[in-house]
Amino acid sequence: MENKRKIAFHTLGCKLNFSETSSISRQFGAEEFEQVGFKDRADIYVINSCTVTKNAEKTCKALIRKAMKTNPEAHVAVIGCFSQINPEELKAIEGVDVVLGNADKFNLFEHIKGLDNSRNPKANPDVLVHEPEVFVPSWSADDRTRSFFKIQDGCDYFCSYCTIPLARGHSRSNTIAATLETARNIAQTNMKEVVLTGVNIGDFGKLNNETFYDFLKELVKIEDIERIRISSVEPDLLHDEIIELVASEPKLMPHFHIPLQSGSDTVLKAMGRHYDTAVFASRVKKIRSLMPHACIAADLIVGFPAETDELFEESMRFIETLDVSYIHVFTYSERENTRAMKIEGKVLPAIRHHRSRQMQQLSDQKKHEFYLKNKGQKILVLWEKDNTQGYMHGFTDNYIKVKTIFNAELINQIQEVTLNHLDADGVYLI
Repeated sequence: MENKRKIAFHTLGCKLNFSETSSISRQFGAEEFEQVGFKDRADIYVINSCTVTKNAEKTCKALIRKAMKTNPEAHVAVIGCFSQINPEELKAIEGVDVVLGNADKFNLFEHIKGLDNSRNPKANPDVLVHEPEVFVPSWSADDRTRSFFKIQDGCDYFCSYCTIPLARGHSRSNTIAATLETARNIAQTNMKEVVLTGVNIGDFGKLNNETFYDFLKELVKIEDIERIRISSVEPDLLHDEIIELVASEPKLMPHFHIPLQSGSDTVLKAMGRHYDTAVFASRVKKIRSLMPHACIAADLIVGFPAETDELFEESMRFIETLDVSYIHVFTYSERENTRAMKIEGKVLPAIRHHRSRQMQQLSDQKKHEFYLKNKGQKILVLWEKDNTQGYMHGFTDNYIKVKTIFNAELINQIQEVTLNHLDADGVYLI
């Protein structure tokens, strides 16, 4: 078919978004559409958006302008969280013809199919934003080595700074049986690793009287899945039985991502979090007692309203005592319709960014120490498909990045290596 329309996808935000973009893109069959890179000239540009921070929204709008500059006659569709929270703002941007929220984005194909082949911009963009209520499974198939597997969506926590419950709705998931069936489909693709994703995956199964732990026990029984990596789990939902299962089951990678958000109990309370620093420290201690080599990552927000200099220092001191491997540092960003907007004691942007740099330095130090602790270890690595200046990269089971001379035969292969030489970029050279 010579007159195929060219379509390009771009994903902003989390691994969950990546899994959904991949599933949505597979609706656009090769007979009618040719998928191209977002930098290429396309007839249709699709942006799966994020609204966690103001910067994410700015990036989305910049991508719209970039697409229209590449092809002024193109159609642009914006889907996902930004569309859910602020559809009118997107609708008003020149070039945007389709705005679909999180409940409607999985019907993108029907809207794109109806767009005029002449590529004349629509006078009235399609805007559909309904409350997300139904769980729609998805998984990524763009990578030859790993798949981001969405097992849960939405959140019932309503932390004071967060818009995600507004954007994605209440916590929901499929049954264990249905989720395992999707996992078996992923297993047939020959990808070696599955990364479990969601908004709050520790909440999996709540509406079905099932648990995340019960799901994991069944998932490891699928023979063709060799590696299972768990993404972010809330501290209050990371129960001992889950940690013990990861420690005893070879398929479950010794890699934990635990949102901390602050090392000050005063700030945690203002954030509306469901734990205190003692609970978080106990989770880290439990993991280290069973898996000394495990990678433990933490999320942290700096510059939250009423985070005084003293409370920030308290947070720094707490994190210094934690045996975590690295920290994802986020600078607080005001979000409309959140309780945090009403909290007094706003932190100046310059101070927020200064604190972010301080915390990032601490994270870099901890990551370097974690890498050094693993020096000399024999460990399994899954090689990826990239070829960067003659090198390919991979990750160990405990998420240490390594590289070696590119060899196509190693792609999607698990190989035992010895960690000996750290290069100037802090990556182990094999």
